[in-house]
Amino acid sequence: MSSVDRSLNLHVQNLYSEHHGWLHRWLDRKLGNTSDAADLAHDTFIRLLTRQNTASLGAEPRALLTHIAKGLVIDRWRRQDVERAYLETIAHLPEPEVPSPETRWLILEALHRIDAMLSAMPEKTRQAFLMSQLDGMTYPQIATELKVSLITVKRYMRDAFLACLSVA
Repeated sequence: MSSVDRSLNLHVQNLYSEHHGWLHRWLDRKLGNTSDAADLAHDTFIRLLTRQNTASLGAEPRALLTHIAKGLVIDRWRRQDVERAYLETIAHLPEPEVPSPETRWLILEALHRIDAMLSAMPEKTRQAFLMSQLDGMTYPQIATELKVSLITVKRYMRDAFLACLSVA
């Protein structure tokens, strides 16, 4: 381990010691669930340790921790929304067609990856992709709807399909 890595780890250890309790309480108030708050507080420090830009953790550690934790809370809520929608959908299936717990888990994981992929797309790319795949619109129809050129729609679709391939 290099001296830079040791210095970063020591800095994160100090941040953890000084701010973990505060972060846990903040998350608990936000989520209303102490075990979820503990998980997200832990995940916040893991995210901090695995940051690409570790040159400076900033002069305001609570602002950085809050920023990271807010992103994790939003991710958690998004995952819960996807799970809730899926479970509501399968609740209407006849008993013999209900997927097994293992299949449900696999489907939910795939849905979470798809949701993350769609969320990461630029807005117009996502719109074009969904219009094409869900609404069955042609590229010229999408171009008219989005008020862009046909070549732009083709670029959006190329980018969307490349994003799909990266999920697989």
